[in-house]
Amino acid sequence: MNSNPMYMEYVDDADPQTAPPRRGWRILGWVCIGLSAVMVVGSLTAYGLYRKAFGNISHEDVNAQLGPNRPKKLNSAMNILILGSDTREGSNAKYGRSMKNEPPRSDTMILLHLSPGGGQAMGISFPRDLMIRMPACRTKDGRTIPASSRAQINSAFTNGGAACVMKTIESISNIRIDHFMQVDFNGFKSITNAVGGVPVCLPKDVNDPKSKLRLSKGKHNIQGETALAYVRVRHGLGDGSDTDRIKRQQKFMGALANKAMSAGVLSNPRKLLSLMNAATKSLTTDEELTPQVMMKIAQGMQGMTSGKLRFVTVPSGPDPADPNRVALTTAAQPFFASIRNDKTVPTEPKPGSSKIPPSQVRVRVYNASGIEGQARRVADDLESQGFQVSVGGNASTTTITKVLYGSGADQQAQTLTALIPSKPQAAARVRGGSPGVVDLIVGSDWTALKNVRGGIPKQDGEIKANDDICKGT
Repeated sequence: MNSNPMYMEYVDDADPQTAPPRRGWRILGWVCIGLSAVMVVGSLTAYGLYRKAFGNISHEDVNAQLGPNRPKKLNSAMNILILGSDTREGSNAKYGRSMKNEPPRSDTMILLHLSPGGGQAMGISFPRDLMIRMPACRTKDGRTIPASSRAQINSAFTNGGAACVMKTIESISNIRIDHFMQVDFNGFKSITNAVGGVPVCLPKDVNDPKSKLRLSKGKHNIQGETALAYVRVRHGLGDGSDTDRIKRQQKFMGALANKAMSAGVLSNPRKLLSLMNAATKSLTTDEELTPQVMMKIAQGMQGMTSGKLRFVTVPSGPDPADPNRVALTTAAQPFFASIRNDKTVPTEPKPGSSKIPPSQVRVRVYNASGIEGQARRVADDLESQGFQVSVGGNASTTTITKVLYGSGADQQAQTLTALIPSKPQAAARVRGGSPGVVDLIVGSDWTALKNVRGGIPKQDGEIKANDDICKGT
């Protein structure tokens, strides 16, 4: 076993012991995060019905701990830090009695970014093993924990609770965090039961004695104890790394959100009340995140589909100083900048306007660049800008990117060409075209699409809530 004390936090990652498993429950914060995303994007209009559920929520004042020197807010986006606490207080003690007196940690840290205009949301994961510069933090009793030039990010919660995690992530990203949600794990089984189970897809048979997961290869709808075992398992699936397990947790969270958003849970008062009661009994927020604010956020996000709910891990890779840890890569700061500057989604042109908005443009993408997977990447970029996109496959290799349009799509083609840096001249499709469809033939000269919406570019390895659950397994 690794002698590093921070490494020894995870019984499910360590050698077998006689003590009850401790750290597997940290993963369940992902489930509550998925639920929190559902809560803030759902339609919660019947406030009176849910007043009791809202009353379950605990609140904490973090303003004094955060202090005045915080990043400026540059847009009207909402950034909510979601934390999974491993506290063993109260009824949580049964999930690791030998650790009851240890200080709690948070190894689930997700920044839930709700874009301006309610068009999309992104859950950004910060790995537990991420090494960062830790700012000085004030504890709840007024003591000061000194800054450190190198520390593991999950120790921030131990140092100063939610406020210290907020301050730490703000310091490395320069993103203003508006609120936090902190959950423990007792409501997990009730949550999965409330949505009628969560669909998962296993690449092989699993019989893992540590997590007690026993499932055959293929698709399953799991809840309760089985769902608990699935989110705990590490060595029975994948390569055994925490990054691999994070991807599986992201898929589970996305599937949970997709199930709730598409299966009538949010529109069924009884199901929604059961779901909210399961989550709010273990939920703590800042004092400013009142039920009224949550309702306002929910109303602003009405109509958002699960396909617009994305999950990513902050750009990171192996830490040069320690292969058992990770560090931010050079892609991290540009990514943080895109979050900080996420612009308000532009309003649709007024009726009668000559400009066709992307949402009314159907684009079919062909790969003529000779670069494998280029059509799919370009299609993802177009979709993030609001276009209706499909992939047409490969075409004869060409250097020059072309835009061809079917009958009745000449104006739609102009909307597309305006975003292509090489400014190709759109031409009518002589044969093989479809009415109302614009064909984009991606040549080897393709660079990138202009990002006029100010949205967040697609990230490597990102997962959407409506993705095929068997994709990548």
